Amino acid sequence: MIDSIKVNVIGTVDSPYKEKFAIPRQPGIVTAAQGQIRLTGTANNAELVRGLAQFSHIWLIFVFHGTQAQGWKPLVRPPRLGGNKKLGVLATRSTFRPNPIGMSVVKLDEIELQAEHQGSQVILHISEFDLLDGTPIVDIKPYVPYADIIADAQGGYAHQQPTNDLSIIFTAAAVTVIDEYSSSYPKLRQLIEQVLSQDPRPAYKQKHADNKIYGMSLYEFNIQWQFDGSHTIRVISVEINKPSPV
Repeated sequence: MIDSIKVNVIGTVDSPYKEKFAIPRQPGIVTAAQGQIRLTGTANNAELVRGLAQFSHIWLIFVFHGTQAQGWKPLVRPPRLGGNKKLGVLATRSTFRPNPIGMSVVKLDEIELQAEHQGSQVILHISEFDLLDGTPIVDIKPYVPYADIIADAQGGYAHQQPTNDLSIIFTAAAVTVIDEYSSSYPKLRQLIEQVLSQDPRPAYKQKHADNKIYGMSLYEFNIQWQFDGSHTIRVISVEINKPSPV
């Protein structure tokens, strides 16, 4: 019997999500998120991705490196159930697993071979994902529609995507900053709207009014926001935390 196996990292994710808070709870929900996978080590070889560009979507097998050090739990509280009911971790997509392995279907937008001094760098441009910046990738597989779509599958407590009837409004100051960086981050406003429309607060606070000011990091920006009534989120400020790209 095999008790353990060795898995090598083959790539690293560059993501707008710089912290766990505000990452979408599933892939495909926030379409404006754009990022990259940079293949590393011996996997940084164009031969590995020959033919992959034929596929619109790919499976990513990755490590939950942001929560790995916290270990795992046999019972967890899924946000989908309001954080009030415990289920076995294997009946959820919690990050606190016996092995900190995740899988996501993401959109493959482009495969780039970037020339560098010591050869070329293979970069996969992706979108519609739910991955923390720096996420280690351990495998990539093509998404095959006829095999991966099961029309009569049952999703238990998560059969349908949750909906939140939220409006997102921006202060004039926030819009000014977004417009200033629109050439470098053309989808920044859309990304903020899509992330906040999912109500990223802890599960027990969702669907309740809350006057606390929250903060989140997307790309190089610190964003502050709060509920303005029970169905409206107001983006108070958008501030860049490093000099503008040249």
